[in-house]
Amino acid sequence: MKVLYFDCSSGISGNMTLGALSELIDDPHYLVNELKKLNVDGYHIHISKEKKNGITGTYVDVHLEHEHHHEHEHEHEHEHEHLHHEHAHHHHHEHRNLFDVNKIIDESEIDEKAKDLAKRIFLRVAKAESKVHNETLENVHFHEVGAIDSIVDIIGTAILLCKINPDVIYSSVVNDGYGFIECAHGMISVPVPATSEILAASNAITRQIDVDTELVTPTGAAIIAEIASEFTTMPAMNVQKVGWGTGTKDLVIPNVLKVSLGEIKKKTKL
Repeated sequence: MKVLYFDCSSGISGNMTLGALSELIDDPHYLVNELKKLNVDGYHIHISKEKKNGITGTYVDVHLEHEHHHEHEHEHEHEHEHLHHEHAHHHHHEHRNLFDVNKIIDESEIDEKAKDLAKRIFLRVAKAESKVHNETLENVHFHEVGAIDSIVDIIGTAILLCKINPDVIYSSVVNDGYGFIECAHGMISVPVPATSEILAASNAITRQIDVDTELVTPTGAAIIAEIASEFTTMPAMNVQKVGWGTGTKDLVIPNVLKVSLGEIKKKTKL
């Protein structure tokens, strides 16, 4: 039985997931080539090796290309996967809702299983945002710039998971930090409401650790909530490959997501 084990001891985000999973497949161009099947432009992906506390991993950065660059130049540093509802400030951008995102997914030529998984992950984010903002699913809008980020992270994750094709996915307890971070609405506490609601609507096991920042983004929460069937210590397995994805932060702990790919010989209870 082919198993993926996610070690979320330093949390999880979309780009950390892309970094770790991309190390588990042998083709470095696979992700970028598959994402070309989406009819979405305005971005390019930069993949690099980064060190976090001495550990080398893969950092996947989604660079956005648009005219209003000065407004969002720091966007990727904070991995703004939060959905924005500040219509007044962003009236020059079109807005996408869940149905627009699903349409982009449906009209692409990516694998059907990847489409289905991506839509399920997006639905988790949209449901949480709809609850937080007290809006119907139809009215929850992904701000255009943030949406490209989330689209690439979520669909990219689905593409890589379908390529690896594990029989089962397990995760550690999901660690998050504490404190406050700045978002479109000002300072809010960690975890941000969308992350809290995504995890509350799932079977995820989570806790806060003594790190003063956000470790789990809404996108990361939605990914692990959708794909992991159990949150536990690593089962007895023969690990064959390890993928390391680095996050955007430099912390007292290494800001990396470790994903182990291996085999469980026979179906044993955990």
